[in-house]
Amino acid sequence: MIEWDFTRIGVDAVASEHGDPLHPAVLKLDELILQFGPGKRNGRRVVFTNGCFDLLHPGHIKLLEAAREMGDALVVGINSDDSVRTLKGPSRPIIPDQERAEVLANLECVDAVIVFNELTPQKTVAALLPDILVKGGDWPGNQIVGREEVEAAGGKVALIDVVEGHSTTEILRRMQSM
Repeated sequence: MIEWDFTRIGVDAVASEHGDPLHPAVLKLDELILQFGPGKRNGRRVVFTNGCFDLLHPGHIKLLEAAREMGDALVVGINSDDSVRTLKGPSRPIIPDQERAEVLANLECVDAVIVFNELTPQKTVAALLPDILVKGGDWPGNQIVGREEVEAAGGKVALIDVVEGHSTTEILRRMQSM
């Protein structure tokens, strides 16, 4: 007879609304800076991108994979539920922020995820000072939050072409017309 011995390994991590620990790559700002801040990189190039990432689709995946190829570590900032509601309306987000963070943290191309409560990632970008700040190509360069701080610290901003036909808003529009 086989005897199974299950040992629960505890981690000091951010917890979901159900009390379960999230993926260890879902970090708070102080943890993020300890792992990926300018003094902790040891020559690694850190890339940062952000968004709502409400319904993950091929456009998101292409952006994340392309961003990761630009450096040694990819940090993804996601808008909290409250900031998504403010930006997108009362019916959004579809997926709660901790679940969105968990999904993103489990992608091979993502090294860390942070949920920010503000409408923009200004505070996160200014604290992290990534080597490369990435946004989708539909963003006008002069409207990219954190651009000034990143460039002043010697970093650069990169735009990645948007995959046409893929957006959460479009997916929701198609669903409502069914």
